[in-house]
Amino acid sequence: MRPVLFSIGKYSVYSWGFMLAIAVIVAIWGSGRLFEKQGYKQEWAMDLIIIMVLCGLAGSYLLYFFTYDWSLFWNSPAEYWALHRGGIRGLVWYGGFVGSLVPMLIYLRWRKMSFWNVADIFAPFTALGYALVRIGCFLAGCCYGIITDSPLGVVFPDVDAFSRYPTQLFSSTINFLIFIFLIWIYKRRRFSGQVAILYLLLYPIYRFIIEFYREPEAMIGPLSQAQVISVIMLVIGIGLYIWRARRCANESLEHPGEKL
Repeated sequence: MRPVLFSIGKYSVYSWGFMLAIAVIVAIWGSGRLFEKQGYKQEWAMDLIIIMVLCGLAGSYLLYFFTYDWSLFWNSPAEYWALHRGGIRGLVWYGGFVGSLVPMLIYLRWRKMSFWNVADIFAPFTALGYALVRIGCFLAGCCYGIITDSPLGVVFPDVDAFSRYPTQLFSSTINFLIFIFLIWIYKRRRFSGQVAILYLLLYPIYRFIIEFYREPEAMIGPLSQAQVISVIMLVIGIGLYIWRARRCANESLEHPGEKL
């Protein structure tokens, strides 16, 4: 593993943060081009992505805190802060998703932009950004898989000496494929919101399956917390797809700039 990519004097560049920065740059560039084609300003894409990343990080940490750290913080604040002297311990993607969605809605309402058109633009680059950040997870040695004797196994020295599934790389590969599919479907979408909702369907399916190979953390009965949320997200996605498809059956795609 290589949690620190390189150091310049007293300053270190961490692999996870570096890959997050790459993901943000790629998302700004790619979505900015699609923004322009839809008649929006490119800088609006940059504004939105930066706001969503910052709020998403806050949301992902809050969900991690209330899932894993709340009892420790409540029972022993001193021990909690001692553990956090090195920084944030963990992030949860679903918390980031909700945390970024709220400011996105507010921003789009302010700019009088169509939510579904913008969501269709962002969906492929959300998958691509996720794929890039998971490479950072692999280099950092977090989000690892269960112990295995498979030839695909990798030893994470900071965890233990056992061979484990590199679920970060599995996740990255699958989300690269999701990105390619969503970019392909974008030009062929039959209604606004189709690309975004397809992502809401594909991500929870992938996440539900990959959780069987990841080291379990928070459990709700026989399923992990992520699997339970994935089922809820999938049901919501199916409902949204049916609703949007029926609503837009006799309508053309919304025009750029249409109100929410």
